[in-house]
Amino acid sequence: MKVLLLSVKAGYGHHSTAKAIIEYFEKNGHQCEMLDIFDYISHRIGDYINDSYLLMTKYIPKTYGKAYGKLAQKDEPYDRHSLISMLSRFVSKKLSKYVGEYDPDLMIGTHSYAGVCMSILIETGVTSCPTVGIVTDYTVHPLWESTFLDYYVIPDALLTSEMQQKGIAKEKLLPFGIPVREQFARKIDKSEARRMLGIENIPTVLVMMGSMGYGNIKPMLDAIDKSPHEFQILCVCGSNKKLKEYVDAAEWTKDVYCYGFTDEVDVMMDAADVIITKPGGLTTSEALSKGIPMIISNPIPGHEDRNLSFLVNTGAAIVVNDNFAVQDALNMLFTCPWRIHIMEESVSHIGKPNATADLYDFSVAKASAKAAAI
Repeated sequence: MKVLLLSVKAGYGHHSTAKAIIEYFEKNGHQCEMLDIFDYISHRIGDYINDSYLLMTKYIPKTYGKAYGKLAQKDEPYDRHSLISMLSRFVSKKLSKYVGEYDPDLMIGTHSYAGVCMSILIETGVTSCPTVGIVTDYTVHPLWESTFLDYYVIPDALLTSEMQQKGIAKEKLLPFGIPVREQFARKIDKSEARRMLGIENIPTVLVMMGSMGYGNIKPMLDAIDKSPHEFQILCVCGSNKKLKEYVDAAEWTKDVYCYGFTDEVDVMMDAADVIITKPGGLTTSEALSKGIPMIISNPIPGHEDRNLSFLVNTGAAIVVNDNFAVQDALNMLFTCPWRIHIMEESVSHIGKPNATADLYDFSVAKASAKAAAI
């Protein structure tokens, strides 16, 4: 089976989800290709889209949040004569030659705009293969209401109503969860994970704020370090070199292990008793798959605000802000076993460690049925 994945590089979550899917499909003998839609048209445009997203979310997050909120208010497909509609048709036309020559048996989109382009490619007869859209946050991104795909993978069945409000039929919804890499679907014993990392076998707090190292982490680490409870800290700084230099140079009361980009996040999650993080869709789905209670901080206005609401309202996370400090959250978790129990119970219902495998099984069955019918 030939699988084509379409994505947009706005942050790293959409591409990471696509790569998790590719790894699983290729391991099972299928051919996969991934296209960043804008990068395929022009590397300069692709870089501009990604850089603009990162700059907006880091330096003018409130403006980004307002723009996101305005788009999210739409419940009807966009006007075919609007600027965004004409742009989408131009982009899809540029993609049509590649898609036609590759001739996929299945197309998967890991970004709502990819879903728009896939819909146009189907509508214009470029391809007729089954199409699947992946909703990569615990909310419904703007533009999904403007797509006409065969199926939509959603993070949880609780998003069914929101998808239906966007005009997407319930029978098209697949509550498999956000696909994650296989290492996040497996669980390692805490003591073994700590041994693998070369740290002590004591309570462990994992702090990570996304691949770009977002968030006001310095004062948070200072506050965490002052907690009277005994634990060690794993801190992932991503590409934030200045933050890593600060953490490495500072004197801490507790043992603090600092990392930049690392491929051991799955082991760190197994070693941790709790994770303190921003509510990005991919990170939270990985943590949920590992069954870790979350303390959430510094959401990017827009989709991460909505992720935060979902996680807190379902009991899977605690939010820290100006009214409830991180020290208070840690004290609650380390002194209230019932609170940890409630969170772990909630996480067990929301976590979908088999999301990638479930998507694979479903996709292979549908593609095979379509091929047999031809």
